[in-house]
Amino acid sequence: MKDTKKQLLRDSAVEPTNEVLAEALGEANAAYVAFLQELASHGIELVWRYYPDGKAWLAKGQIYWTGVRGGKKEATVFWLSIWSGFFKVTIYVPEKARAEALQLPLNEEVKQMILNSQTMGKFQFFPLVLEVSSSEGFNDLFALLDFRKSLR
Repeated sequence: MKDTKKQLLRDSAVEPTNEVLAEALGEANAAYVAFLQELASHGIELVWRYYPDGKAWLAKGQIYWTGVRGGKKEATVFWLSIWSGFFKVTIYVPEKARAEALQLPLNEEVKQMILNSQTMGKFQFFPLVLEVSSSEGFNDLFALLDFRKSLR
């Protein structure tokens, strides 16, 4: 995307309001707004929080449902971070679902990313990191998000 990739939203006192995000994303803000609108139609809610260990504001895409005993359940579908001129969506996919992920209707570049991604330690998940600056790859992105939702 950009030659100088710089993560933004590092100040815990500056909350990620629409204005702050629009300034940080610049031209990519239109893609972010379209992303938020599409998230709602997929039943995913974005929750922002400042994480002191990473010293940055991150958002997680959450889904909620009612368990068999009536309790409220939740699962994280993806993590989102803001960078200079784009945003990153990171999806952690269980290793046991890699073959299923490769069967999704995705472009070859994304399928190659799934093939090449290394499993993270003992957790047996592999990360897919997508840099978004336009709505161009939304079909692949939302296919992956819906797939990850189905794995809860």
